[in-house]
Amino acid sequence: MPYLLRKLFIGKKDKITFMELGNHIIIGGAEWCALPGLNIPAVKARVDSGAKTSALHASNIQKINRKGEKWVSFEVHPIQESRRITIRCEAKVIDQRIVKSSSGIAEKRYVIQSAMKIGSHQWNIELTLANRDSMGFRMLLGREAMENRVLVDPANSFLLGDYAEGKINELYQHVKDVRSGLRIGLLASNPLLYSNQRIMKAGEERGHEMVFLNVQQCYMKLDATHPEIRYRGGKSLTNLDAIVPRIKPNLTFYSLALIRQFEALGIFCANSWEAISKSRDKLYSSQLFSQNGIHIPITGFAKSPLDTTDLINMVNGAPLVIKLLEGTQGKGVVLAENAKAAESVINAFKSLQANILVQEFIKEAEGRDIRCFVIDGKVVASIQREAAKGEFRANLHQGGKASLIKITKDEKKLAVKAAKVLGLQIAGVDIIRSNRGPLVLEVNSSPGLEGIEQATGKDIAGMMISAIEKQLGWQSDLVIRTSDKKIT
Repeated sequence: MPYLLRKLFIGKKDKITFMELGNHIIIGGAEWCALPGLNIPAVKARVDSGAKTSALHASNIQKINRKGEKWVSFEVHPIQESRRITIRCEAKVIDQRIVKSSSGIAEKRYVIQSAMKIGSHQWNIELTLANRDSMGFRMLLGREAMENRVLVDPANSFLLGDYAEGKINELYQHVKDVRSGLRIGLLASNPLLYSNQRIMKAGEERGHEMVFLNVQQCYMKLDATHPEIRYRGGKSLTNLDAIVPRIKPNLTFYSLALIRQFEALGIFCANSWEAISKSRDKLYSSQLFSQNGIHIPITGFAKSPLDTTDLINMVNGAPLVIKLLEGTQGKGVVLAENAKAAESVINAFKSLQANILVQEFIKEAEGRDIRCFVIDGKVVASIQREAAKGEFRANLHQGGKASLIKITKDEKKLAVKAAKVLGLQIAGVDIIRSNRGPLVLEVNSSPGLEGIEQATGKDIAGMMISAIEKQLGWQSDLVIRTSDKKIT
């Protein structure tokens, strides 16, 4: 073997660690590193030769334009499972790349360059910036950074030295304990959805720490003294400032229970559990609209199939619209074009014990409706949606088209009032124009952002984050948390 071997005995009988093999350093499956250029004197890194790129835990990432060059400012919590130490860093952006995480999720990340010190050795490496809260290790050392320099002994760890808690405190004594930004959780199911990605990005751009929380991976402890919500792996969620709920219909029951628990813990929820519950119950929301003078298409509801004919006549006959109470985003909505078809569909649903509403068909709308996006009692954007060919309902999820539209004062008032009656701070209010004036079709507590942002060019996600800031009385105050002391 052409390498010069140097052996180091480290105490236990017959245990030998090869610290250097020729010009290569031998490291374990985990090692302490330092990033001098970022003022990070110690961070525990997971050594992973299966990963191409190295990564550093970063939150509150903000873009900076410095003399025409793209830089980023970001926060690092360098110690595992702890937020008591926070470093605000700045670095020049050398690239942006699509990186796929170990969970298979692809995301676009900033790439920076920094000196890395490991043991007595130091060289420059590239790091992608990513939120690694769920990964445990605050840094991942990939094979590009180790190429031609390092060999890995995966059976051992900290071959170049381990740090006790006292040493960590000594290394980080220069850090000021100052906090900036909010900790906002996005409670949803799919992190790849356009709306969810936009909300996460908008929060991060405004200097907040955004955490994606999969509804099904949250669990709670009900206790009079120490109630809790935890996330997969036992991570406590009690340190969040706010929650943005975006709930799938089939997860409504469990999601509402979670939101109730967050509210009980004093965590602000952009939409309350009660407001979401009202919006998800089409019958109850229709009753509330009727009681509060909000005009809707004439609607009927019945349990017995014996009065189906009278029910149809009550909503001005066919054609009419039949809606499942649990449906949303255009699902569970059927147009019955004649009385016979209406009777068949209604009786078929009832035989399946499904709860349905029947609603008059507004022919003069010609397959168009208006989506008003309401935030904190104000219509911030509106679009007209037109049904795809062969469809009767304007729905972007089913190939419909969106276009800009100027709505009337009455339509604005109607949208705001509908959201207010349900208690929603954030809502998508669907309005249809009829011969007797604007009518509310339904109100969505988790409105999609893609169609309305692309049609209007407005930063709706940013407006949602701004509304949360206002509710919590937060003002942007970018703080550099490290002293001028340079780590060497």
